[in-house]
Order: sequence, then C-alpha cells, then structure tokens
Amino acid sequence: MSDDIRPFTIDIPDSAIDDLRERLARTRWPEAEPVDDWSQGIPLTYTQTLCEYWATEYDWRRFESELNSYDNCLTEVDGLDIHFLHVRSAHDDATPMILTHGWPGSVAEFMAVIGPLTDPANHGGSPADAFHLVIPSLPGYGWSGKPARPGMGVPWIATAWNTLMVRLGYESYVAQGGDWGSAVTTTIGSQNLGNVRAIHTNMPVSGPTPESLADPTEQEQAALEALGHYDRWDSGYSKQQSTRPQSLGYGLVDSPAGQCAWIGEKMWAWTDNDGDPRSALTFDQMLDNISIYWFTATAASSARLYWESFAQFGDGAVDVPTGCSIFPKEIIRASRRWAAKRYTNIGYWNDLEMGGHFAAWEQPGLFVAEMRAAFSTLSY
Repeated sequence: MSDDIRPFTIDIPDSAIDDLRERLARTRWPEAEPVDDWSQGIPLTYTQTLCEYWATEYDWRRFESELNSYDNCLTEVDGLDIHFLHVRSAHDDATPMILTHGWPGSVAEFMAVIGPLTDPANHGGSPADAFHLVIPSLPGYGWSGKPARPGMGVPWIATAWNTLMVRLGYESYVAQGGDWGSAVTTTIGSQNLGNVRAIHTNMPVSGPTPESLADPTEQEQAALEALGHYDRWDSGYSKQQSTRPQSLGYGLVDSPAGQCAWIGEKMWAWTDNDGDPRSALTFDQMLDNISIYWFTATAASSARLYWESFAQFGDGAVDVPTGCSIFPKEIIRASRRWAAKRYTNIGYWNDLEMGGHFAAWEQPGLFVAEMRAAFSTLSY
C-alpha cells in the first residue's frame, strides 16, 4: 500500500458525453402514472423534461471545470483508491474539517460552501471561522475506487477517513456529515482514534426513548409521524439497495433516464420544496450530481454501501464534543433527548426553520452559519 497523495484531474471523454445524449434520445419510456402527483414516483413528464434538459442544454464541462478548480487527489487505503477534494484555507491556523456526503449525493453537495468555509473574511465571517476542507467521495461513489470485496462499510470508512486526515498532516481535526456522512461521522466519533476533536451532523440518528414515546413533545410527535411516512412510502429504495444492489445496478448503469429518475425522485422527496424540486435545487445542480453517478457508472457500487451497513447505521455511543443542526424537512429528525442517548457530549443544538436532507446543498448560507456557530461553541 502506498501512502502517496496523487494529483487527479477529472476529465470525462467527449465520447462519454456523446453516448449519454444518444442514450437519452433512445429512451423507451413507460406509460404515464395514473395519478396527478408524485405518489407513484417521479412523474413521466417531469422526468422527460429533466432528461431533455440533460441532453440538450446541460453543460457538464462547466461543472467539471468547477470541480477541477480545486485540488483533486487520490490516495490508497487498504488497496482502494479514495478520491477527495483538498481545499486549504489561506489561514494556516484554520481548523481541518472532513465533510462527508451521503446517497444519493456526492461532493457536488458542498460546492457552494467551500468558499465561505475556507475564506470566511470574504464571506461574512472572520479568520477565526476558517477551515481547511477535505471532501472525499465515499468508496463506490464518484471517482473513489469500487470495493471488490465485502467489509468496506461504515466502520472501515470511518477508520479510512482518520487515516486520510493524518496522512494529510492533520493530527487533529473535526468531522461533519449528513445521511451516510452522518453514519461515518458518528462512527469517527465513536471510534475516537485519538485525532478527531469534535463532530457535527445534520442528521443525528438515535431512536426514541421509552419515556419520550410515553409522553412525546410536539416536535417528537411530528418526527414520529415523518418516520412512519418514510417507512410506509419512502424507504423502498433502501430495501432494494440493502438487499439486491447488483440487480438494481444493471438497469441504472445502462439507462441514464433510469439513473436520473432514481435519484431525481429523492430531490423531490427529501428537499424543502414547494412541490417542485426546482424551488430547492436547480436542474443544473440536480444534474451535476446525477452526472457524477452516470459518468462513473456507480449506481451498483454506491448502492452496496446499503448492503454493507444499512442495518448498523453508525453504531456506537459518541463521547467527543458533538454539534447537531436539525433542518425541518430532514427525513429522520431526532429530538435532543433522543440524540443524547447516543451522543453523550452534545454541546451545540439548533432547530432551523428551513432546509431539508441536503443541508449544504439546499441552504449553503445556513449550513456555513451552523458550522461556524457549532465549532466555535464546542469545547475541544
């Protein structure tokens, strides 16, 4: 195994872009849904409109250039290449932070927060708010390697992230994540290998206590109702990905319209929107993310993380200082007393008034403010 950090440039061939457009033009569409809403999934006309934009107006080279404006790197951990963005602040004493995305996200989620977090003086903050950022692609996602053996689930990733940060020279750091990033960040905290100083998550995962079930607050009752809705109507993707990711992959890796619909539906279900995902994310933003999955052919490899770890979504108690920001349209919204059962050292907690599952992507200003507030408040 090499400890080298290798520079990397994202360069999708023109032939791959041409192939995408040709496949979209040849899509065999299903009939329209017999309902006038999204209850059976992403509507046919919406999917066709999004795919038409992808084929005729979307500019991958714009986003590729934005990604390449930052230092992209690869490094090998246990024989697997890990891709990451490494964006150092001009302030040498900035706090190192590793940001971890989830599914169906990617490093694209963090584009709008990189500048404010690394250069706060030019984005309404002070030098004391500065962070050095490390933004990796999860194994099997984006330009990271695709695991060829079982065992590279959340515990392995958490250890690998600690290895990565130390390899970069960050002997102490903080960690943040939502969705799978929450599971990884929580596990970094529970493993506590001696380098992490504090963590923050926008999706703390901890079930209700018997006391809270007997006498739930208004917020807890709403969270229980949301969890019930998720279980009945919104969790089918997780059952498929956690049990048969390979079977799913054949269709999604072969059909860009299928990949677009599989992810695009979650842009509606999990964002804080007015009924149209475009009130939370633009078509360009959605397709920046979807294009990463398409061009890297990672529908199956990304889904395998569910097979590896969905039943143990970030196990273990966390004793390191912890901050939590709860956005109102998050799919799983723990109350503080639920979270305190698992995160035993919560030093920052805030319930926000807008935003959904993709916090940094949907509400970059609020996300940046939360990072500044949380890590300046936590004692570490």
